[in-house]
Amino acid sequence: MIYLQNIGTYFLMIVEMFRKPTKWCAMRQLILKDMDDLIIGSLGIVAFISFFVGGVVTIQTALNLDNPFLPKSLIGFATRQSIILEFAPTFISIIMAGKVGSFITSSIGTMRVTEQIDALEVMGINSLNYLVFPKFIALTLYPFVISIAMFLGIYGGLIACVYGGFATLEEYITGIQSEFTPFHVTYAFIKTFVFAFILATIPSYHGFYMKGGALEVGKASTASFVWTSVVIILLNYILTQMLLS
Repeated sequence: MIYLQNIGTYFLMIVEMFRKPTKWCAMRQLILKDMDDLIIGSLGIVAFISFFVGGVVTIQTALNLDNPFLPKSLIGFATRQSIILEFAPTFISIIMAGKVGSFITSSIGTMRVTEQIDALEVMGINSLNYLVFPKFIALTLYPFVISIAMFLGIYGGLIACVYGGFATLEEYITGIQSEFTPFHVTYAFIKTFVFAFILATIPSYHGFYMKGGALEVGKASTASFVWTSVVIILLNYILTQMLLS
């Protein structure tokens, strides 16, 4: 029963987020700040992980293609498929649930503990619109982060493949270009937009409705990461079944 109540509160929060909007002059500054914190601030860790995981995927693929009758171009093909279909949109989103999600929960939760949210409501400001809506708008740029992850993952695979001696540059590029299906990129970005919405709302829910003191802020951040990751994985399964089957 308590889970149903929490789900109901979550959807009510989403509806309330779009009501009674904050004045644009204030909202613009909030959106720009959240873009810097959530998007620009995440590029470094996303680039680092994408490059080296792309290399690892390539190496593991190459080591498993030990049949001399299989073309070396399959290394590039398998790397491209793994990164575009699953690694970039899903694996990066789970990492972002830890980085971005925890940041959102802790920042809003701290405002709850210090009664700043109560002060906003006393002033007649829709606190959900003021706090959550800018994060939702900022994370509409999340596909930009995922596109960088796709590029660097494939590029990292290229470096690992060529300098590891598993295949030539031409063979790897041939594999990347082989049997390319444009809808796979569309599928990846559909998932990305859905995951961006989850990254903006579930951590905000845990921060906004938390009760207690500083210790509970940490517990809320942990719960936020767990539930965001679980929902991302479940939606990943559902969207894959709907879009690719």
